[in-house]
Amino acid sequence: MSIQPERRADPTSLYDPFASLQPGQQPAPIPRPRGVTLRALVISIPLVIVNCFWVIQVEGIWHTNHMTAMSLFWNTVFFLFLLVVFNLTVLKPLSQRCSFARNWPFNQGELITIYVIMTIATALAGHDSLQLGIPGVGGFPIWYQSQQSSLGWDKFNHFYPDWLIVKDLDVLRVYHEGLGTHLLYTRYHLITWAIPVLWWCAFIVALGTVMICLNVFIRKQWMENEKLSYPIVQLPMAMSENGGTLSFFRNKPFWMGFVAGAGLNLYNGIAYLYPAIPLIPVRHDYPPYNLGQYFPTYPWNAVGWMPMPLYPFIIALGYFLPLDLSFSLWFFYLFTKMMLVFTAAAGIEQVGQHTFPYQTHQSFGAWFMIFFMAIYTARGHLKLVWQKIAYNRGPLDDSQEPMRYRTAFFAFLAASGFLIYFCLRSGMSLGVILVFFGIFYILSVGITRISAELGPPAHEMAGNMNAPFLMSLFAGTTGVGIQNLTMMTMFWWFQGRGYRTHPMPCQLEAFKMSQQGGVNMKGMGAAMIFAMLIGGLFSFWAAIHLQYNAGANVMTAHNWGQYQWLKAQIDNPQQVHKNLGGMYAVGFGAIAAYSMMWMRMKFLWWPFHPAGYAISLTFGAEYYWSCLLISSVIKFLVLRYGGYKLNRAVMPFMFGLILGEYIIGAGWSFLSILLNSGRVINFRTYDFAPG
Repeated sequence: MSIQPERRADPTSLYDPFASLQPGQQPAPIPRPRGVTLRALVISIPLVIVNCFWVIQVEGIWHTNHMTAMSLFWNTVFFLFLLVVFNLTVLKPLSQRCSFARNWPFNQGELITIYVIMTIATALAGHDSLQLGIPGVGGFPIWYQSQQSSLGWDKFNHFYPDWLIVKDLDVLRVYHEGLGTHLLYTRYHLITWAIPVLWWCAFIVALGTVMICLNVFIRKQWMENEKLSYPIVQLPMAMSENGGTLSFFRNKPFWMGFVAGAGLNLYNGIAYLYPAIPLIPVRHDYPPYNLGQYFPTYPWNAVGWMPMPLYPFIIALGYFLPLDLSFSLWFFYLFTKMMLVFTAAAGIEQVGQHTFPYQTHQSFGAWFMIFFMAIYTARGHLKLVWQKIAYNRGPLDDSQEPMRYRTAFFAFLAASGFLIYFCLRSGMSLGVILVFFGIFYILSVGITRISAELGPPAHEMAGNMNAPFLMSLFAGTTGVGIQNLTMMTMFWWFQGRGYRTHPMPCQLEAFKMSQQGGVNMKGMGAAMIFAMLIGGLFSFWAAIHLQYNAGANVMTAHNWGQYQWLKAQIDNPQQVHKNLGGMYAVGFGAIAAYSMMWMRMKFLWWPFHPAGYAISLTFGAEYYWSCLLISSVIKFLVLRYGGYKLNRAVMPFMFGLILGEYIIGAGWSFLSILLNSGRVINFRTYDFAPG
């Protein structure tokens, strides 16, 4: 099958499922951008509280119903759907009947603002974010060392600052043993928690501010000059158009998809509760779908676990991806498995991630090249941005930007200065701080670029894709320093494992939604800083509140890894230049990614995208590779034999399929919260999404 790569396209050409313009009809003039309203900010606060509690409870405490494993969070889409339905069925009819209610209906800008704030807060509360950080703030290494002296964590525990981690064993006993939520709301416990929580919330706001400033610098280049497609925002934008429209719900292909997705989740949800009813299996962890079991002989058994998920909503999400990305993701996933087979056939013993084929190292090189090529392509724009910052001159008009470039630059310096001060006060050295955050923001810009251009269903980067791993590779653990490495375990929540809930892509997508929805981007920038603050604060509250009742749980269990890794570095210190093969693999990954980019520019037929290579190397495509194989075949056949007309007919069906699964799947998850009412043991409901 010859797959022709889709190049960058104007987002308006992707699909407007409910376009009303007739041939030759001129579009209405673009209205003046609306400001972010106080009402939207106020309404978002209780929704953030509910979402943070929901995410921490089901994902963190119970480890089920993972709503943040995919790029399009289904909990926020669920609440956006409820707001749109309420707007259509209650507020809009009321405004037509009663003059005093004329301004009550939500406009699209308000719905976008609420959705963005919920999304950013969810990203902070998510599976790869504060769920990995809050247990550490809750004295995880201190408590377990006090209970198991053989752990040997006393070798580094003294490096943790008292103002960033709870060390009071009386408080930790109540917290880790789950002796009762009522004990949290006492003066002593609240004061003990307040100091580290407030410091970390300030850190979160500073970290998010730097991301927002970086997005401000690059926004015009990616939105207006290169016209990237932003596939992730298409569904929420279609849902919220004009505050919600009946035409959205009158599209027959949409309803066919909605009924199919909702029906599947409704049936499987009932079958999950009543095991006598057979499930329709779609999950990646369904045992017969492990293709690895069908390769029992050497060297083919080196493929290991090889799931074949069949999630309908991911197939639908994949349909909106450019064909070259969806093809590259599943191709390089299979290519990675073949690398493992080749390694076994060559008799090379695999010991951890520091041996051939060096998947993590290759992925690092690919992501670095994705970043550098994105910056190189934008060099002309960035030069004009610098002229505006340094000399306040040049052709760029920054009056409509979320912040003027000079303001963004000084905000960037101030926020970065706070991050440096925070780390210096915690005992880290300046050089390590700069390299650490440099690596983090390189990865962040790379992820944001790929999300904006291609919108992969998830951009998971497991397998130690973090600064401590890379810095230890090139400088050795002795070169980085144990005190620095110790503090880095406290940063595992934003640069340790996964990156599926990274806030920076959400921020840039918010600017795109503002642009298309007629929202003043200056107000949206402030709303996102507000979201970082309340998202961090209520994530801490939800996690601490729930663990005072639950005690040790899955969320705390996920925190063993970084501390065991740190102890291993202390017990077996690495010297510089010890792993030359890994260093060369980083360079090889960068060269491979650059070669793919060069071929894409030279040859239209070139089907391989470096993003697929970078993501698939580190277990990022495990949960959806077969879904993308199906969606890429469907899209190829539709475009090949049905063209533009059939494509327009299929797309609303795919929207409906996503929304149908999201609404019913979220309903099952929310039902589990309501039925448990604070109980520790989860009343299990059907989990329709991977995680």
